[in-house]
Amino acid sequence: MISLLIFMPFLALLILNIPFKDITKKDAFWAVLALSALQAGISLFPNASFWDSASDVIGNFFKLNLAIDSLSIVLLFCIGTVTFITALVAKHFITDQKRLFNFTSLLLVILAGMNGIVMTRDIFSLYVFIEIAAIASFILIAMNKDIDAIEGAFKYLILSAIATTMMLSSIALILLMVGDTDLSVISYAMKTSERAPIIMAAIGLFICGLFIKGGLVPFHGWLPDAYSSASAPASVLLAGIVTKTVGIYTLMRIMISAFGFDNTVKTILMLVGTVSIVFGALAAIGQADFKRMLAYSSISQVGYIVLGLGCGTGLAIAGAAFHLFNHAMFKSLLFVNSASVELETKTRDMNKMTGFGQKMPVAAFTSAVATLSASGIPPLAGFWSKLIIVMALWAAGHYAYAAIAVLASVITLAYFLSMQRRVFFGKLSGELKDIRETAGGLVLSASILAAITIGAGVFFPFMLNVFILPIANMIGR
Repeated sequence: MISLLIFMPFLALLILNIPFKDITKKDAFWAVLALSALQAGISLFPNASFWDSASDVIGNFFKLNLAIDSLSIVLLFCIGTVTFITALVAKHFITDQKRLFNFTSLLLVILAGMNGIVMTRDIFSLYVFIEIAAIASFILIAMNKDIDAIEGAFKYLILSAIATTMMLSSIALILLMVGDTDLSVISYAMKTSERAPIIMAAIGLFICGLFIKGGLVPFHGWLPDAYSSASAPASVLLAGIVTKTVGIYTLMRIMISAFGFDNTVKTILMLVGTVSIVFGALAAIGQADFKRMLAYSSISQVGYIVLGLGCGTGLAIAGAAFHLFNHAMFKSLLFVNSASVELETKTRDMNKMTGFGQKMPVAAFTSAVATLSASGIPPLAGFWSKLIIVMALWAAGHYAYAAIAVLASVITLAYFLSMQRRVFFGKLSGELKDIRETAGGLVLSASILAAITIGAGVFFPFMLNVFILPIANMIGR
């Protein structure tokens, strides 16, 4: 049954592109909404019998070894929710029906690709689904066909091609050494085979490719340009979930299911995570472009996830997974609101903005919710995920890393408060007195994401028992 989460988007894509007279271009939008809403809805019931099945689907070139655990269900909810929000934003921004059809068709491709990444337990199938999502992402970034969008897509394409080379080389070496691409078989070979050092080197090469896909420092060069130059709905999707699934979730899955956590690996991950946290936060302070500031903030927030993963304990990895969930929600919310502001003002320069909260109260309030959650202010959801990570680091004796994580949250609060002051506080300029709250899909999208961010924080005990502790128990350390 779980294979339907992959095949249904592809089936919808095929049906929608068959030129039947009774199928219109508008149906693609509703198909994305229905499939993504259904996926998010069933993910709220992690104990349902739907998740009990696993399947092997054998193809001519590769196999899908599909399985579901607590971490997978969290990601499936994030994928469904952010895809749903992206479709609403696209409906508001893209008025041409042909372009909207093309955009939503690509959403179906990315939805299937990300679902495959989350559920497969075969490293070659994992690579295939990563490339499905990545190729569709290139097209989405360049879809506006302006010079900045093409440049951003080109940088992403070049660095992603380097990552692809690393990952394919890794898979070839693993197949030679192990004879199989199943993650459980690779994990067993690493523990028992005399070729374990070579297998570890191959997995390490694969992880380097994931560092590029995830936009971690020092492989982050493509990310600010891609996020800022893409169209508003594409930015929501990329920043909200695509990069997190393609790079960060896959890194978590490889570490948990194949590589394991020895001291050297943990040290590398914690160093990369810490550098990303600090660099992203400091770089965000100096940005005047709304979307570039959010892009650098994403690098910093992803660093927290990798730092928790590098700690290697069950509690730390559960905190990292919870922060991945939170980041998908609050960063999507911030990009939705940046889209609202850009739509009304035709600029992303925060130095030209002031007092918008008077005319755009929903955007002002929901942005405050997102920024406070990202900064780790209680009782919002981001506070709890950062607290879990810091507690796990402290309990494991990583006091310096814990201190840096806390101090970086102060920097995060500083640049987000600066953004709030420049954009939403102060006296409204006479030139912008006619701006208004953007109606329709953008207000609904912001409200949904803000409600999830508030609800996940206020009802943290529920989140702890239903989603977080099962992940910690899954790790078993």
